[in-house]
This record gives sequence, structure tokens and C-alpha cells, in this order.
Amino acid sequence: MIASPDRTPLPREFFDRPVLQVAPDLLGRLLVRSTPDGPITLRLTEVEAYDGPNDPGSHAFRGRTARNDVMFGPPGHVYVYFTYGMWFCMNLVCGRPGTASAVLLRAGEIVEGAELARTRRLSARNDKELAKGPARLATALGVDRALDGTDACALGETPLKILSGTPVASDQVRNGPRTGVAGEGGSGEVHPWRFWIANDPTVSPYRAHVPRRRRS
Repeated sequence: MIASPDRTPLPREFFDRPVLQVAPDLLGRLLVRSTPDGPITLRLTEVEAYDGPNDPGSHAFRGRTARNDVMFGPPGHVYVYFTYGMWFCMNLVCGRPGTASAVLLRAGEIVEGAELARTRRLSARNDKELAKGPARLATALGVDRALDGTDACALGETPLKILSGTPVASDQVRNGPRTGVAGEGGSGEVHPWRFWIANDPTVSPYRAHVPRRRRS
């Protein structure tokens, strides 16, 4: 018999560690999104680590701004950003205040509330695609900038909470270059800071960075 996942909330101390420790340890954990329409629970299957001022791929590499302010705050908070003029992506802040490191939640399996997630992801061909990619994950869960700064470790009711779930055995964790980050997988410095569960069908495909062409 397979044991039920642990639904104990992760404490703030879990996130108060270096981002490269937190990121792979998030695999298999449960993210619960509470909404007036009902809850959705997602099992994390793919994440990426971003190491603040030490990482050219991080939004915080060049310092604090209004957009990335949450990254400089306490661990366990949610950082949501808007990208390509149409999509939201969700991160969890790690490390001590001021370090500005965070984990991008790239993909997951909807284990509860799939009916509600389907209403937000009408283009998904099947349930495995509901949260297969960071923008799809945020869309399926109804996450936008209004949730930027949410404390995922707060006691009591909160729109986003992280539960212990079932941690993934180390021999089932894979890592490689981050998706779409300049230099990675090409001629530049590679950070193999994308982590995923081996052979999980909800993990998104890897795509190398493609430089934008300037208009002539």
C-alpha cells in the first residue's frame, strides 16, 4: 500500500537555506492553492534555482527593484512576475533576507482540483499538460501578481501553502541546464540548476535560449 502524502505545512526553516539545497528538496512537495471556487493541489515535479546576485540569470542580479522586491525579503514568500506581456510565473523565496535567491516552480501534477484547473487551461490536451511549464502552472492555479508577496508558510488560511508531501529519493532526481536562460547549453557559463523527477510525464521539455533578433 502506498502511504498518503504528508500534509504537514513546510516550516519557514525549510526555505531558510541555500537555494541549491531547497530546489531539489521541493520535488514531491504539495502546493495548495485556495480560491473561492475551491482548492487545487499540485505535486511539484520540476523546479529551477536562481541565486540572486551570484547568478546572471536571476531577476535580482542587478539589484533591488519594485518588480523583484519580494526576493529580498523573508524566505517562504511567493514571488510572482509577469513575462512576455501575457504570462505569470511563480517562485518561492529562499535564504536569509537580502540574499534574493528563489526557486521557479516549472511544472507539477494536479492531484486535487483538476476539474477547476481544466477550466483555466482549456488548451491542455490532457491532465498531464495542465501545469507542464511555469506559465501553465500559474494559469492552472489562478496565480497572478496579486499573490506576489504571499507568505506560503503563514499559519491558518492563506491562498498558497506548501505541504510536506512525499520527498523524492535522490536517485530519482535529475538536473541540467535551466530552460531558456542565456548562455546555458551554449557557449556561455552553464548552471545545471534545473531539477526534475526522472521519467515524470508532467515535466516540461528543455529548450535552449534563443536570442531575440533585432529588427533592421
